[in-house]
Amino acid sequence: MDQKVSDVKVHKMGAWSPGPGCHGGCGVEVSVKDGKVVNVEGMDDHPWYQGRACARVLAMTQYMYHPDRLKWPQKRVGNRGEDKWQRISWDEAFDICEKRMKEIAEKSGPESIIFTQGTGRDVGGMISFLAYAYGSPNWTMLGLSGHSCFTPQLAAGYVMQGDFSFPDAAQFLPDRYDDPEWKAPEIAISWGSTLNRGCVDHYWSGHWFQDLMKRGTKLIVIDPRCTWEATRAVLWLQPRPGTDGALALAFLNVVTSEGLVDKAFIDKWCSGYDQLAERVKEFTPEWAEKISWVPKEKIIQCARMYAKAKPASIEIGRPVEGNPEGNQVIMNIHRLIAITGNLDIPGGNVICRPAYQVTTYPYSTEEVIQLYGADLHRKLSEKRIGADKYPLVKQFRAWAQEDCIIDQMETGKPYPIKGLWIQANNFLANQAQDTRRHYEASKNLDFVCVVDTFMTPTAQLLADIVLPAASFPEKDSIYCIGGPLNVIHKVVEVEECKSDWEINFTLAKRLNPKAVPWGSVREMLTDRMQPSGYTFEQMVDKVWDLAPKGHKCGSRPYRRFEKGELRKDGKEGFRTPTGKVELFNTSYEGWGLDPLPYYKEITPQGPITTPELYKEYPLIMMTGRRSPVLFHSEHRQIPWLRECDPDPVVELNPETAKEKGISNGDLVWIEGTMGRFRRKAKVTPIVHPKMIMVPHAWWLPETEGKSPNSYGIWDLNCNQTIPMGHQDSAGFGGGPISGMLCKVYKA
Repeated sequence: MDQKVSDVKVHKMGAWSPGPGCHGGCGVEVSVKDGKVVNVEGMDDHPWYQGRACARVLAMTQYMYHPDRLKWPQKRVGNRGEDKWQRISWDEAFDICEKRMKEIAEKSGPESIIFTQGTGRDVGGMISFLAYAYGSPNWTMLGLSGHSCFTPQLAAGYVMQGDFSFPDAAQFLPDRYDDPEWKAPEIAISWGSTLNRGCVDHYWSGHWFQDLMKRGTKLIVIDPRCTWEATRAVLWLQPRPGTDGALALAFLNVVTSEGLVDKAFIDKWCSGYDQLAERVKEFTPEWAEKISWVPKEKIIQCARMYAKAKPASIEIGRPVEGNPEGNQVIMNIHRLIAITGNLDIPGGNVICRPAYQVTTYPYSTEEVIQLYGADLHRKLSEKRIGADKYPLVKQFRAWAQEDCIIDQMETGKPYPIKGLWIQANNFLANQAQDTRRHYEASKNLDFVCVVDTFMTPTAQLLADIVLPAASFPEKDSIYCIGGPLNVIHKVVEVEECKSDWEINFTLAKRLNPKAVPWGSVREMLTDRMQPSGYTFEQMVDKVWDLAPKGHKCGSRPYRRFEKGELRKDGKEGFRTPTGKVELFNTSYEGWGLDPLPYYKEITPQGPITTPELYKEYPLIMMTGRRSPVLFHSEHRQIPWLRECDPDPVVELNPETAKEKGISNGDLVWIEGTMGRFRRKAKVTPIVHPKMIMVPHAWWLPETEGKSPNSYGIWDLNCNQTIPMGHQDSAGFGGGPISGMLCKVYKA
């Protein structure tokens, strides 16, 4: 929707993300004057954000018109890492990509190119579109062991109840908190999630929780750090990193042994409760205290408060997914939600589906089949890396498995990897654990193309071709991951930048014309929006829409399991093999995995697994905490944002700092068994004396990009000290991103 104000035109859109990081689905107003964006701010009448905007939105003009932004295609003319580039035309860039990719397909098969995405931009839909048109099954997020970011949370919900679920903050209701059906949760648990920072994980964010607090919701926080939320909580549990699984089992023990369950919901809508209750008898609060460092009294208090609250909700953060057997940990949290009767009720954890079941970014096997058909999915799964080893990789999400990919890049078995298509992914500076290993495995590939908005360490060190991507005011796209159906529409151009959709659509048509029957990106988006009844142009005028109550897509809560809105056959119940919430999980049983809760202390390092090593490296390193102004490895060039978060730091407790002779602002080394990296000390009481917190994804775009400096990643990157190969037995979860041992000393 566009509005004319004087000589400034204001365009309303439900954007994927600001600038372009995160995946929030913000409602924004983009003001354009003389063909240039002059201001971006929140849209008051958007149902999710209601006018709110983060710092990245407000700095959008600095992002779009930054002098260092990539503005035209470039090809490498020196050796990789030499920083020697030549400007080329789009036709030449597409010609090179087409030629090199066809050569690889003919000699080694299309599966030998890995298509790897990051979190930012709405890139998941278009990179899978290109990969499948080319014929590669290997779409992934390279370097993150066990895909331990959001995928385990989705997978756990999928196998337990057939759908994803998240806390209810009225985000699926047009009237929000004024809807007569909605209730504020009495208790909300923030479990390893910093609500007021960074990405909103699609469905929930800090401002929503503040809205709930104003309406009486009380907060419980489970987090090793004393976060903003912890200072406002009625109860704060401070566990040892990697032991959330012990807490979840102890909560189940308390709730079942004390009868704090919703018997009516269990009897009608759950299966396996008696087996669950019997299994968790051994996981007492006393047992969990020894493992987690959380006093048993607090464990019991937390379990009782949550179970007795009607309704109550739980937000699960990324660190929980990195626990040993991370998928199992989150399954146990879903078990807790179900047996207390808090599933798909007002104020509980509500099942989340895309509006009208429109999808461009397939999160599950069903969505891949919806877009591309069962035959293609079956064919591609035969060669998808990791699908033969891990049941969730084969049965749930159509991603190739990270840990298996790095092994195969090194060994060439069962087939060689020859190329990388890298889109919105700066893995060498951001998520790739054992960073040197990934660099060595990637640097000699036959062909590497990077699509991004700025030159990054990954592009500088690996790329043959670099293509300039558009930010959200420069592209047509749709956002449809839960909540409203949003449209993003192009209102300006910046030099020769093209949207990810334009780039992938054009190249896919060159590689496989039969896979691209549409004449334009807008025509394709309209086709994918068919279930909504809207064309792309109609949605430009409407901006956003929520499916009405009772719509067959089942995208609006509540109690859809009672109404037959969740299952394709229209029957009551859930989209699982039994039609119930599976406390005894039949899918796991069929895959040869334990169908009931269990605990494994299988961290690669720790006080219990490696006690002698713990004496030499007496601190536990946590990583991955979000910045309120930077998103992963993005935005470090942007003046306003970098001013707010200027330095790569390590947070350590005053007791720890005093013992090591470290003062605030000192340069220090953080050393682990795999190497060391350097940071600036930030002495703060919010961190446990036995732990440190290291923000991830740091690089310095103001420094030299060519090898060996590479924007400082080899000095700053904490992932150099974190191994691969510790994934969950089901394939997803388990990356030890917040549990490695280290020591700290002055540089």
